[in-house]
Amino acid sequence: MVIQSCFVLSFVIILIELTNKISGEKEEFCETLPSFIHIIKEEFDDVGRLERTCSGEISVNKCEGACTSQVQPSVVTSTGFLKFLRERIITLTHCYDSDGIRLTEDSRKSMDIKLKEPNDCKCSKC
Repeated sequence: MVIQSCFVLSFVIILIELTNKISGEKEEFCETLPSFIHIIKEEFDDVGRLERTCSGEISVNKCEGACTSQVQPSVVTSTGFLKFLRERIITLTHCYDSDGIRLTEDSRKSMDIKLKEPNDCKCSKC
């Protein structure tokens, strides 16, 4: 009875593997997940001296997973690999001068920066 069960199980596994090879498709899974990153942005004057440094913990989207592809990425061209990004304005609220003293005046105590993040992640067929 045990031998018969093992044979049936082995047959089912082989059948599934053959089906995947014939169809040429592998399991694909890609999703958009929330994440946090720490951003530090420095601002310099006209002669290159540090005026202020601002930082903050930012909630962003990230892509996780894997997609099957027949296209190979290249440094020169990114054909076949498109990311759909959205641009957001982020306010960094922890700002310090070049001596490390926290800035409190309204015009300098925060800094707005532009950030691009994935809008949606998914595998797409070629």
